[in-house]
Amino acid sequence: MSDIKRLNPEPRMSQAVIHGGLVWLAGQVGAPGESVTAQTEAVLARIDALLADAGTNKSRLLQTTIWLSSVDDFAEMNAVWDAWIDPANPPTRACGGSRLATPDYKVEIIVVAAL
Repeated sequence: MSDIKRLNPEPRMSQAVIHGGLVWLAGQVGAPGESVTAQTEAVLARIDALLADAGTNKSRLLQTTIWLSSVDDFAEMNAVWDAWIDPANPPTRACGGSRLATPDYKVEIIVVAAL
């Protein structure tokens, strides 16, 4: 049985959990009230940092779930995503609209990666 490692644990959740050769990241959000572009850039930078802390990187992404507070922001978010993603190793991806934790959040991204 392998150990479970938790990165940046908080009382309610951990920012990442590593187990069985995989890393699961908690949903990442940007600064409340910023534009979709700014929030997406911030989220992807946090994902890069958490993946690095876990010992992996975006080329090892397996699955991504993206929540937008408005699907009208799909193209704006995708412009940032497309510039960031490793085109040789794209993960599976789902994207949908959802009410997020506060109205000031416009995008939330959840990823699973291999180590």
